[in-house]
Amino acid sequence: MAGRVIQNKRAFYEYHITDKFEAGLVLKGTEVKSLREGNVSIVDSFAKIEGGEVFLYNMHITPYLEGNIFNPPPTRKRKLLLNKNEIKRLSGQLSIKGLTLIPLKVYFGNRGWAKVELGLAKPKKLFDKRRDIKEREQKREIRKAMKGS
Repeated sequence: MAGRVIQNKRAFYEYHITDKFEAGLVLKGTEVKSLREGNVSIVDSFAKIEGGEVFLYNMHITPYLEGNIFNPPPTRKRKLLLNKNEIKRLSGQLSIKGLTLIPLKVYFGNRGWAKVELGLAKPKKLFDKRRDIKEREQKREIRKAMKGS
């Protein structure tokens, strides 16, 4: 039973992704069922390293409808599972000014565990965003011209 893959499409528009990591996601109670239904938003979320552990903030998991009063809060901070070497490497790279850790995808792995693909990102400048839009439009025009002929 594979779940949906939730992607953060805005991340590729807003940031240059330099490196990617896969992390396990610690969930409570009915969050798993809600995640399997795809009731998740990772658009405004980010990850931080605190005390040698990595936490994900602002990931919104809508409470499961058939749940009970013990449903966890939708935007609580969630622990991510990475090994110590990956956390050390990440903390070294995050100490460089201007880098951020953002989620790119949330999905279920081969064994059915919830996973998050994190991206080490640097924010794009406005002219970079404009250039990306221009390139996308040019590619679209080329495809349209090729399809027409």
